[in-house]
Order: sequence, then structure tokens, then C-alpha cells
Amino acid sequence: MNRNDWSLRDDEENFNLSLSQRTEELYNVPNMGVDEDGLIEALVLPLRDLVIFPRMVSPIFVGREASLLAIQDAQANNQTVIGLTQRDADVDDPEPSDFLSIGVEMAVGRLLSMPDSSSSALVQGRRRVEVVEFVQMEPFIKVRARPIYEPLNVERETQALMRSVLDLFDRCVKLDRSLPEEAHLYALNIAEPGWLADMITTAISINAQEKQKLLLLADPTERLKQLNMLLAQEVDVLELEDEIHSRVQSEVDRTQREFYLREQMKAIQTELGEGDIWSRDVAELRKKVETTKLPKEARDTALKEIERLTQMPPMAPEVGIIRTYIDWIVSLPWKKATKDNLDVRNAATVLDRDHYGLKKAKERILEYIAVRSLKPKKERQPILCFVGPPGTGKTSLGRSIADALGREFVRVSLGGVRDEAEIRGHRRTYIGALPGRIVQTMKRAGTANPLFMLDEIDKLGSDFRGDPSSALLEVLDPEQNYAFSDHYLEIPFDLSKVMFITTANTLGPIPSALLDRMEVIEFPGYIEEEKVVIAERFLIPRQLEENGVEDIALRFAAKALLRIIREYTYEAGVRNLEREIGRICRKVARLKAEEKRYPTQITPRTVEKFLGPPQYFLPEAERQDEVGVATGLAWTSSGGEIMSVEVAVMEGKGGLQITGRVGDVMQESAQAGLTYLKSRAALFDIPPDIFDRMDIHIHLPEGAIPKDGPSAGITLATALISAFTGHPVFRDVAMTGEITLRGRVLPVGGVREKVLAAHRAGLKMVVLPEKNLKDMVEVPKAVRTDLKIVPVKHMDDVIKVAISPEMMLDPPRPREKEDEGNDEQ
Repeated sequence: MNRNDWSLRDDEENFNLSLSQRTEELYNVPNMGVDEDGLIEALVLPLRDLVIFPRMVSPIFVGREASLLAIQDAQANNQTVIGLTQRDADVDDPEPSDFLSIGVEMAVGRLLSMPDSSSSALVQGRRRVEVVEFVQMEPFIKVRARPIYEPLNVERETQALMRSVLDLFDRCVKLDRSLPEEAHLYALNIAEPGWLADMITTAISINAQEKQKLLLLADPTERLKQLNMLLAQEVDVLELEDEIHSRVQSEVDRTQREFYLREQMKAIQTELGEGDIWSRDVAELRKKVETTKLPKEARDTALKEIERLTQMPPMAPEVGIIRTYIDWIVSLPWKKATKDNLDVRNAATVLDRDHYGLKKAKERILEYIAVRSLKPKKERQPILCFVGPPGTGKTSLGRSIADALGREFVRVSLGGVRDEAEIRGHRRTYIGALPGRIVQTMKRAGTANPLFMLDEIDKLGSDFRGDPSSALLEVLDPEQNYAFSDHYLEIPFDLSKVMFITTANTLGPIPSALLDRMEVIEFPGYIEEEKVVIAERFLIPRQLEENGVEDIALRFAAKALLRIIREYTYEAGVRNLEREIGRICRKVARLKAEEKRYPTQITPRTVEKFLGPPQYFLPEAERQDEVGVATGLAWTSSGGEIMSVEVAVMEGKGGLQITGRVGDVMQESAQAGLTYLKSRAALFDIPPDIFDRMDIHIHLPEGAIPKDGPSAGITLATALISAFTGHPVFRDVAMTGEITLRGRVLPVGGVREKVLAAHRAGLKMVVLPEKNLKDMVEVPKAVRTDLKIVPVKHMDDVIKVAISPEMMLDPPRPREKEDEGNDEQ
């Protein structure tokens, strides 16, 4: 029981006996007298989860038969009992070891019957007693105990503890609404430290274990110290509880105030005939849904959500979520579409106006427009993938295509996207959920048939949050995207009218399932001639305007542009070229602003003056025919280049060494070329045993640049044959092609760039695999006229045109064994 004499209410109605009368009976019971040993003998009243302190009055409930007999016997003899608290409240028949060693002598008032067949009585604690021995266990417990007397004198430390305890108790009374204010006044009038500690312990809400510890402390000072610590903890808890209660109450008051004000506003608006603002907003939202062209499923979903809104109070947390959801449904272009411009000639003009070259991509777009013009109701849209090095015009071509078709252009960069929710959106169960980027971009487009560019699709990532590339499978599949499912909307959205164009630098990172859904168009990179035209048509006018020098008619000579391209940039696109042109324009703009002399024509000499020393150097062709040196052709992302292959033969043990940062495929090509040479050694008058007694070293200059691929096969074989026969290779002949063990020449890629590199280096003849003649269509006519293109099927054809019939050097041969013996002597 936690209630005490100052907090008990008058329970006359329940017990038909006033509290004052029942309490008065307690004081009439005398304490037990002590014998010559200073002990008392009394009956025991076992207590479960209840601690009675001296001088404290508290109700108890009696349920056990033994306890009831003990009380009746004590009352019959007008005696007190000893209340002993059980260590474990669940024990029904306690043994002596189940009780605390210290109990309280107490008087028991009149027993009253309760509705649950138990009995109730008031008890008053008299004094602490220490159990000495258990005299009797049946039918009730009787013990002999020694009364514990507390000292009457109060030391200074005890006085200080009493004051501290009273201050903390005062704060408890102020914070704990269950404690009456009279409790503190009652405590102030107690002069004895033990009584004060017992009284406050009874008053405050602490658990039974702590009360038992305080009961066992016979020294009042120690009891006050322990109580002081418990009171400090209780004050901290009560202060935190009060703070929480104040916060909650403040929020409740604010909510109630807003509710009352809104009700008043509603009543005022009703009187003025204006209606409720909330109802008006919901009505406007409903009207907006009904007037917007929506599919049946989207309309039904929106109206269903509006019905939910009408049943909610305006300040409900879900109101904002539902309104945002309805706004998204209404704002999407479900059926709004622009009319395509299907004029093929106009489209060709627009594409040529904005971009030079890119023939394959332009042809594919014009084919699409032609088909649509012949069959306007065709809904299936192409899904294209532009693949090429940076700066080759992939993104800007997409914008031009949209302009040619008369469609809206929207773009989403996928670089670094790792979360599937970026594509499909978050479910509405999450706070702050939004649709994915696809739906967001469609809203921004405002039409159902924009040109949608997914940039950098090869830069998609994946982690524990999902795989975005898998989510794109539905977006880029014409068989599925007519009912694209966004996690936020949960309504099928039609993407079948959208023209998707994706861009990538390489195809390697793109998953095969995703790549299979796209039509790949390669952007091979611009050659020098194309870069010159692009600079003259687009880059120079743009930089002149951006740098404020368009009024001085600044002109760039063609040779100056070629020098910038060759010596100051190294790229497949034209971004760095435009930067260098911009640097020159800024130099001229500064001279003009400082009112100094400035050039009106940029020449090769002016280029070096403004841009400084050259940054790149092109490989040069050999100046004379040499033995063991052949000129090959290589493809890079920045265009084609010539590449020398050097072979040195020396005495050794038949080893083959290849240097120049060569990849595995190129090393295998060198092995194949050497095997071909060994198989034809007799035709070249080479002794068969020479290969076991000579070491071969093949080197490809510019060792810092990695090189790989099979296209250097015939070049490596030609250099090997030249080195072993002593016949030089013509310096003005370049070659490319894969070689087999039998000497067959197989086709390779990058022919356009390679042929242009040979022409740029001033070579006269290019040896190509016969099956690569089809690629010469892409080479400019002027280049085809200047170069002699020799198609070959077999290595024998290469030897006829690339190696001189006249011997320049004696072929390398190992020394004879006799000579070796003479040297050793």
C-alpha cells in the first residue's frame, strides 16, 4: 500500500466507519512490555510487497488464514503484532529465512470484510524490532524480538541531512500532483531524524526493494543519507515528467485553440455565405480532377483519394500527403501530346544546320521520320543508343532531333545513379516520397511524346539499394513501357509515345539485357578535316560572340586550325579544340580592351604566340627505307595514328622479347608472324636452325602508351621478314591487317581513321585486307585519290609491295661453331 494517513480519504461509504474512529482505536493499543532480557514476544503479521514504518498509519489487506487468526488473537488480548516483510512476495507459506531480519511493532485496528472475501484493517507502526528467534510457526507465527531505540540527540551532520531532505521533499511535493501540500508542512514539524526519514519514505513513490533497504537501516543518519540520494533521483524524474507533461499540454492547448478558431471561422463563413475554406479547397480539387483529361484508372484513383480527404479533419497528418499525390496525378501529361513535324527535308536541313558529319545517326532519324510520314498512326518509337567518345555531339544531336521533330526535349543524367528508387520512385509509405526521375521528367516535359534523353547510361551503378539498370528494362522495352509502373503513383503510365535516346562512351558496362533493347549507333570521332569544318562553322562564331570580338572579323587560317588540332589537342571530339579557340579569342579581346595592336587573322605563328609551345607531337613517317622497320596503322579514340614496328636480331638462344607496353593479343600476333616466317624459312633462304641460335627483340615506340589488338599482325610479320632477310621495307608504305599461321590476311576495324592517319603523315601507299575495301566508302574522295590503296589476301601479296627486292644489309647469321672454339682458345 502506498497511501498514508494524510492522503487517505474518508471511506465511510465503503466501510461504514469513519477514518478518525478507526485511527483512534489504534492509539489505544499499548506497546508490548519487555522482559528481563529486553525482548518482547509477539505474533507475526507477514507482509507481501508492503513495508510499514514506525509512527506511520496505513491500510492493509489480509487474505491468508494464519494472518487473520494472528490479528484476531492480538485484538482479543489488546496486544500489538510484529509486521515482517517477506523477501519474496510470491511465497504463500513463508519460513523464518523468508523474512527480513528487522520488522515493525504495530497496532492493528478493527477488521472489515471486503467484497472479494478478504479483510481490511488500519495499522500503525510503533517501533523497529530485530527478530531474535521464531518461537512458533503454527497456527500462526510468534517471535521474540529486541526493540531498536533511536538516539535522541541530533548531531550537526544529521541536522544538515534533515534540511537537505526537507528541501528535496519540498520540490517533490511541488512536482508530484499525488502529494498534498500538507505533507511538507507535516514533515517540517518533525524534529526526530528517524521519524522524518520514515515519514518521507512512506510518502514518496519508491519501489519496495528501496523501502526494505531503508527499513533495515537502524541508524537515522545512514537512513537520511540513503533517503537523500533517493529523493534526488526522484526529483530528476519528476522534473523530466513535468517537462514532458508541459510540452504535451502546450501542444494539446494549441491544437484545441486552432480547432476552436477554425470552428468559429467556419461559422462566420457560413453566416456570410462564403462556405468553409477546407470544403472549398476540396471542391476545387475535385473540379480539377474532373476537368483534366485523365485515363479512367487515374481518374478513379484521384476521386477515391478526394473522398478520403473529405472524411479527414483539415489538420490531419495525411492531408498533405494525399494532396501532393493528387497534384502529381493531375499535373502529369497523360494525354497531352505535340504534333510531330514529319517533313523529311526540313529535318535534314535542321540536322545539317546544327551538326556536321554523323551520317549514320542522321540517316536513322530521317528514316524514322519518313516511315512516320507514310504511316502516321504508327506508335512504336525507336530506342536509340549513341555510343562514342566524349565531345562527339551525342547529347547536342538529341536536342537537334527534337527540334527537327517539333518535340519537347528533356534530359536525365544517369551518371552515378545507384538507387532503383531514382528510376521507379519511392512508395508513399515513406515520408517525403516522390515519383522517380522518369515520371518527374515527364511532368517537366508537359507532353506525352517528348524526346527523352538518358545521358551516360554506361555510368549506372548498383548496390544494396537495388539495380537501376534493371528498372530501366521496363522503360526501354516497347512491349512493356505502355504501362510503366512507378512505385509512387501505382498507376500505369504510358511511355510508348516517348522517343528514348541513350548515350554512352562504351558499351562494356551496359548489361546485355538492357543493350538488347536499344539500337546502337556508333559515333566514331571526328577526323582532322571534319574538325576544321566544325571549327569554321560552329566553334569560331560561337567563341567570337562569347568573347566579344565578333565585330573585328577575326579569321582563323586553315593551317592555324590544323596546328591547333595536331599540336594542342588530342581528342576524338571538339571540346578541347573549342577551348583553345576560346583562349585565342580571349587573348585578342584583352589586347583590344587595352587598346593595343591585335591580329585580325590567326596564323600558325600566332597560334604558338598565344597558346605557347606545342603540347602534342604526331608520329612521323620514316625518312628512308630501313631493314627491320615497318610502318603500321593504329586506331585510337582520338583518331588514327601511324605506328613504327622495330625488330632487332642478335645471337642468343632463340628467345623472343616484345616491349612497348604491348597487350596479350598483340603478343600473340607477333608469335603468329614469327611462326609464319619459320614455316616459310626455305622460301626466304633462311637456314632452319638460325631461329634456335638467334634472339629476337620486337619494340613498338612510345612505350608509355598501351597497345593491343590483332591489326598489327602483317606489320609485325613484315618487319620480321625484313630483319631476317636484310631487305628493307619501303618507308612510304603503311599497312594494317590480322595474320594467320598460314599467312592469310583477315579484316580489321577503324579503317577510316587509319587511312586518314596515313594520308596525314604523307605516306603514299596503304596495304589493307581485301575485305576492308568496303570501308573505303567512308574515306573522303580526296584522300582516296592521293593514296594508293592495295588490297591483299595473303602475306605474299604484302611482301611484294612492301619489301624491296634488293638486299640492303647482309642477313644476320650466327657465328660458326669453329669460330666459337677459336675465340675460346
